[in-house]
Amino acid sequence: MSKQPYQIDVADLTSQLETNDQTGLTAEQVQDRLAEYGPNALVAKKKKTLLQKFIDQFKDLMIGILLAAALVAAFTGEQTDAAFILAIVIINAVFGVFQESKAEGAIEALKALATPKARVIRDGRDQEVLATDLVSGDLVHLEAGDVVPADLRLASVANLQVEESTLTGESVPVEKTAAVLTGDNLPLGDQANLAFMNSNVTYGRATGVVTGTGMKTQVGLIAESLQSTDETKTPLQENLKQLGKILTYLILAIATLTFVVGYFTQNAKIIDLILTSISLAVAAIPEGLPAIVTVTLALGTARMAKKAALVRKLPAVETLGSTDIIGSDKTGTLTQNKMTVEKLVLDGQIIDLKQENPFEAEQVNPDLLKLADVLALNNDTKEIDDGLVGDPTETALIAFNQKYRPAYKDTLAKMPRVSEIPFDSERKLMTTIHPVDSAYEATVKGAPDSILARVSQVLDHGQIRPVTDADLAKYQEINAELADQALRVLAFAYKDLAAVPENPQADEIEKGLILVGLIAMIDPERPEVKGAVAEAKKAGIQPIMITGDHPKTAAAIAGRLGILTDEDDRDRAVMTGAQLDEMPEEEFKDRVKDVRVYARVAPAHKVKIVQAWQNKGKVVAMTGDGVNDAPALKTADIGVAMGITGTEVSKEAADMVLADDNFSTIVAAVKEGRKVFANIQKALQYLLASNLAEVIAIFMMTLLGWQVLAPVMILWINLVTDTLPAIALGLEPAQKGVMSQKPRGKTANFLSAGVGPAIIWQGTLQALIVLGVYGMALAFPEHQGYDLIHGDALTMAFMTLGLMQMFNAINVKSVYQSEFGPQAFANKFFNWALVFSLFAMMAVVFIKPLNPIFHVTYLDSHQWLTVVLAAFSIIVIVELVKWVQRHFYKKG
Repeated sequence: MSKQPYQIDVADLTSQLETNDQTGLTAEQVQDRLAEYGPNALVAKKKKTLLQKFIDQFKDLMIGILLAAALVAAFTGEQTDAAFILAIVIINAVFGVFQESKAEGAIEALKALATPKARVIRDGRDQEVLATDLVSGDLVHLEAGDVVPADLRLASVANLQVEESTLTGESVPVEKTAAVLTGDNLPLGDQANLAFMNSNVTYGRATGVVTGTGMKTQVGLIAESLQSTDETKTPLQENLKQLGKILTYLILAIATLTFVVGYFTQNAKIIDLILTSISLAVAAIPEGLPAIVTVTLALGTARMAKKAALVRKLPAVETLGSTDIIGSDKTGTLTQNKMTVEKLVLDGQIIDLKQENPFEAEQVNPDLLKLADVLALNNDTKEIDDGLVGDPTETALIAFNQKYRPAYKDTLAKMPRVSEIPFDSERKLMTTIHPVDSAYEATVKGAPDSILARVSQVLDHGQIRPVTDADLAKYQEINAELADQALRVLAFAYKDLAAVPENPQADEIEKGLILVGLIAMIDPERPEVKGAVAEAKKAGIQPIMITGDHPKTAAAIAGRLGILTDEDDRDRAVMTGAQLDEMPEEEFKDRVKDVRVYARVAPAHKVKIVQAWQNKGKVVAMTGDGVNDAPALKTADIGVAMGITGTEVSKEAADMVLADDNFSTIVAAVKEGRKVFANIQKALQYLLASNLAEVIAIFMMTLLGWQVLAPVMILWINLVTDTLPAIALGLEPAQKGVMSQKPRGKTANFLSAGVGPAIIWQGTLQALIVLGVYGMALAFPEHQGYDLIHGDALTMAFMTLGLMQMFNAINVKSVYQSEFGPQAFANKFFNWALVFSLFAMMAVVFIKPLNPIFHVTYLDSHQWLTVVLAAFSIIVIVELVKWVQRHFYKKG
């Protein structure tokens, strides 16, 4: 087996790559390798053309049925009917293409190159080149603030620390080395002499040899493997697919039955029976449903975009509403991704900065001013226009000074660094030396245990006195207390020097120190997340924290956010990646329901967690920002990528991108998703109840030997009622208590929660009222002659059916609740849509030139009064039924 780059000496590696470890590649070598291997970039997934996107919109069973109906209508001479159907189908396809393109545009706006340029040695001189022009064998310089532009074998290292969370999930920077490593198949996190593309340099500097570019990097290998990861069908897609199958079978059965009954009972012409069957098929198909679902989802995505949630795939909007589990990263999503000083320890006392500002005291403790100076002096942070660059711990110290003591800049100007002893992991200390008056001062920071072992004096309210055993015991006790709270603690000390040694030695400088105090810091929770977690729990959603951090740190943040509570058994509620690897699959399936925090886990564990919950029938949303998160994002029912810190690979794999990387945005999107599902359910109830009424009415008319509603009549009713009023239902505000209900679960569908029975009885009721109006018109004719009698009766039935469907749109706003509360007419778009549709429906009778097109007659005032009263009766009857259901069956 060939050796991995981390197992090879740099000299041997440069020889293999035919490069020079001093002068780098020549321009000719670079051009040859670029021509052979291509640019240093991930191969982008080929985007669909507008035509391909348009064609994809027709790959739906419901659309197929509509197209078949249009084809039959066209062949049987009903050109108007065919045109109506095709127009609805095309409008739906255009909506779909528009939203998909709009979502892609939003994602493209978020994209930015990880590192547009890189510093290299070529032809023996330093150059700055485009990162995409890097090739294997290039010598690359790195320093704090850089994004690693390719996979590198480090050749020389000076205190280099690299944050590799995008690949490993570990938020703590990794200390790097140039030494050869042994061992086969080391995890990426242990390959300490390599730097990986898209990771971030937080401290130090280095030079490395490029070993892999583009798709040959670790990032590229994972991106390539994603092509084989199957995407999960959303609940909405499954529901619509199932509904399409059911409607297909019903349409075929009803059309066939009507044809057979008509043929044997009425001896009608074949062409008339075909037209009647087409009428039934058109009546049974909710033509507007695909467009209404698309519009409702698109409106939902627009509202989500305003709340920083960018939806890439329309069905994901509704999926959010059915979410049972939200698996969330800690750093940056639940927390601020910014180490922050929370507590100070001076003179043996803890000062909580969340409770008080010690700099605003009437008399500021001089020890506090000295501590602030040492924090600033013993620091490698770079201040640039965009903020602070450097190790997260050190930037937190400068941020503390910026907030509480801006005068630290005067101290930096007066006391420039003249020498230093860099930090190393054995001493756990860093020392800097600065001029002060006619002498010098050494400032020291590091682990409390290391500092306390080297102090001989302590600063006490501006006075220096010998340190006592009691002092040391007190500080050690406080250090342990703060560590138990998952705070990262650093100690600070200083020492006066008469001169600067030519070669400062730690053993000489770092002893006999004067202790100043301690600081305690943490990456704090986002202030709005605690409320979002509480809201999610109230909604029956279980938030889960997944992080590469230490279990104690993760548990502390989870406790502060309410993800972990005092009632939780910490031994069962917190699990590490090592425990997860060791646990048998069956045991984990049982245990997963108790785990609230996963610590020290790699992103690869996320897939296992997602699948365990999915096997329990739960709908899982999973967040991620790293390359290794991408498989989990695709496996989850809804993958949520980070817009700010997320890699392009994770964004491509996700269904939704958070523009603000904020957990509370997910919860807000869940609320929107629940509203979207409820509104689609209302529209579906409205459409299917209307279509059922049409089917029953036409079938009974056929059996009774009456004239049947023509296809153009049915299409006009559906066009008028299925467009504006149904779309307006998609704009209904969220119902009261939408986030106090439990998730509906995977087994629920659009016909659950009483919607199915409501469709049946309301659709049947409408058909009976229509048949009653037709029968009454025949029984009490105002005109003589068969054609006139049946023409008026058919027109009255036609108008009753159309107007009644629109009145029923008011009823479907709730399955059980009355529609005449304070918010009855809050949806202004719905109010105007109803008014417009009512006038459009009546226009075909009032405007005489339209009468022959729609096969209607002109009605007198008595006939209109009958039609209007019959149509309005649906509101009265449904309100009475709802009242009975609420009071006798205790329905919500």
